[in-house]
Amino acid sequence: MSNFLPGSDQMSLNVLAVCGSLRQKSTNKGLMRYAVANAPQGMQIVVADLSEVPFYNADITVKPATVVTLLQQFAAADALLLVCPEYNYSMAPALKNALDWASREPDNALLSGKPAAIMGAAGGMGSSRAQHHLRQSAVFLNLHILNQPEVFANAFSASFDGDGNLVDAAIQEKIRKQLAALQAWHRQLKG
Repeated sequence: MSNFLPGSDQMSLNVLAVCGSLRQKSTNKGLMRYAVANAPQGMQIVVADLSEVPFYNADITVKPATVVTLLQQFAAADALLLVCPEYNYSMAPALKNALDWASREPDNALLSGKPAAIMGAAGGMGSSRAQHHLRQSAVFLNLHILNQPEVFANAFSASFDGDGNLVDAAIQEKIRKQLAALQAWHRQLKG
């Protein structure tokens, strides 16, 4: 559902950023904030708020307003930016829960075929194990994950300030390259 930019022959790419960390000063939210502020021309990044989204439960027959909003955001997105913290060698429950809610829509229409990029911050290996698990789930969800460039950051390094903001120039460059690659990946997949 790409939109043309006014006065341009360039398409506008609507990206939904979904961060698995709920903490405001998290380094993963810092990665996401940097991406939002540095999106390339022709890309708009909207941030999903997962703080009040309940765990998926098939017994919930009337979706809460927070879930309705989240599903509307998935529907409006041309592509996804999945910001993946690592909890106990796997992805954070909030991120998995958001994908679970979206996947339950008829025919997986909110996720199937969409391009997506993954980035994350964690200790040691910078969320690489969690990103691997997310890629496994993406196979079933039929998300088309961008393979490269990968963005991993050590959350406990000088790459972030005390508020979780990204200050490392090398990681900032990787994010800008990843966003440009996501734009190109969307064009390639959608023709």
